[in-house]
Amino acid sequence: MKTVYVVGTCDTKGSELRYLRKLILDAGCEVVLVDVSVSEFRSEASEVDVEPSEVARFHPNPPKDEEFKDRGKAVAAMSEALVEFIRSRRDVDGIIGAGGTGGTALIAPAMRALPIGTPKVLVSTVASGNVAPYVGPTDISMMYSVTDVSGLNRISRVVLANAAQSIAGMVLNKIAATADERPAVGLTMFGVTTPCVQAVTRALEARFDCLVFHATGTGGQSFEKLADSGLLVGGIDVTTTEVCDYLVGGVFPCTSDRFGAFARTGLSYVASCGALDMVNFGAMETVPSQFRSRRLHVHNPQVTLMRTTPEECNRIGEWIGERLNLCAGPVRFLIPELGVSAIDAPGQPFHDPEADAALFAALERTLRRTDKRQLARVPLHINDPQFAELLVENFKEALREH
Repeated sequence: MKTVYVVGTCDTKGSELRYLRKLILDAGCEVVLVDVSVSEFRSEASEVDVEPSEVARFHPNPPKDEEFKDRGKAVAAMSEALVEFIRSRRDVDGIIGAGGTGGTALIAPAMRALPIGTPKVLVSTVASGNVAPYVGPTDISMMYSVTDVSGLNRISRVVLANAAQSIAGMVLNKIAATADERPAVGLTMFGVTTPCVQAVTRALEARFDCLVFHATGTGGQSFEKLADSGLLVGGIDVTTTEVCDYLVGGVFPCTSDRFGAFARTGLSYVASCGALDMVNFGAMETVPSQFRSRRLHVHNPQVTLMRTTPEECNRIGEWIGERLNLCAGPVRFLIPELGVSAIDAPGQPFHDPEADAALFAALERTLRRTDKRQLARVPLHINDPQFAELLVENFKEALREH
């Protein structure tokens, strides 16, 4: 039998969680109901399979009882404990939770701790808004509760039933992993670096399973999560553009841990300056007022690009160089001197030799070169076929070295 973990705060969501448990049992799965309540109105032991006290014991540094009087601290502590509890279990075939803002924040980290591919469904009152902080770089399916998760009614019964059938269907009909013995390599891509990444993929796909990630902030995090998880043999990080949004204030930022997975793992790593000429915003009317006088380009009705200045490029190059200096494994960074994106070329809207020169100089100045950590400038555009060939050659060399 496949086992689904139903997780939530039974002090306030008990009827909804027990309703989910019944429907999932009826669908043919075993169920473990985990109560993560933090108030004094906790469930009777007979109502749940795992009590809050059992989950709390997994906290690496259990808070004192008086700290649980502060609900915010209590939720944060229980969330940390739940992550370790879920990691300790070996029978989690799927997980489902339901809650409001507090419950969603409590449950989501434990879902993110599970491997990609493990079914995860979270019914939430915040699921119609920005769910990036909850989903992160994982495959959580979020379902908007429509009404508050506060008792059973004609709406909540239908929504919760759909969620229960969804998790049961995912668990009972999980597709077996394909027998692909090719090692996996991660690549990062944007529309303006697509020709380069496609050429690299074509050159490698006979020997490698090429996983391409869209460099939209969470895309880069997913790329590095797989590296941290030991699922990649290396990375070809063509499109490091998320650093621009992180440092300047765009909508697709990386985190302060960008490049961290490769520093921690020592995996073979090849990178370039893909789309470091741009910061991303939404539709034109969403561009912050302080940037309205800058060089802007409408990529599509929902995406407006802003050209990075020489000063910003200097910061970006230094930040990347400092992060890559932490990598002990084989690193190859290739600088395409004739342009870093499809719109950074003579006659294109973001062609700016001065800004590119500042970027390249900062990278050269900051990156400490060793036998393993190398940087090279090449007289090519990033989308030139020869540049893709150089990326492939350097990746193979890095793999041999690793």
